[in-house]
Amino acid sequence: MARLSAGVLLGVALALAACSTPTEPTPPTTPTATTASAGTTTPAPAARAVRIDPTEVVIPKIGARSSLVPLGLNPDETVQVPPVEQPMQAGWYVHARAPGEPGPAIILGHVDGNSQPGIFHRLKELVPGDGIDVARADGSTVRFAVVRVDQVSKERFPTDAVYGDTPDPVLRLITCGGVFDRSARSYQDNVIVYAKMI
Repeated sequence: MARLSAGVLLGVALALAACSTPTEPTPPTTPTATTASAGTTTPAPAARAVRIDPTEVVIPKIGARSSLVPLGLNPDETVQVPPVEQPMQAGWYVHARAPGEPGPAIILGHVDGNSQPGIFHRLKELVPGDGIDVARADGSTVRFAVVRVDQVSKERFPTDAVYGDTPDPVLRLITCGGVFDRSARSYQDNVIVYAKMI
């Protein structure tokens, strides 16, 4: 699993159309390989695939299609989100893996915003086996299959499960869910889709 920084454990919320998820852990590093020769171990160059940025996400089951804007970190180390004024816009968190690379790629989208449904308004309807396509800048498309869909309280956001390193390429889609707390102007839960590349 990716090691969590102190900033992740202390600073917790990002606003996603009045929805919160924790900040992302320190981006994972590529491990170095070692080779043994005559009883000694010397570092060998680590193989690193060329990063191919994603350009679009398509989820046929729920009729969702959006280009992907790059998302980084805010000054307070929370993850940026797509503009709430454009609720049909999804974004890819650039400090995580790119879709198709080993490890988790993270795509964020609004459940609603600007008094209209958002790109991930129907995300909670997905079930295991449903397909998610991510187009990439080189013209290729990687396909993922949903493994599970969770709805969790923002207070118990599963940081390790979402952001932790994995040996295989996986995808996480995150949006708001649950009851809207009018006094806090925030949803109480997050809907998280876990998917694996097929």
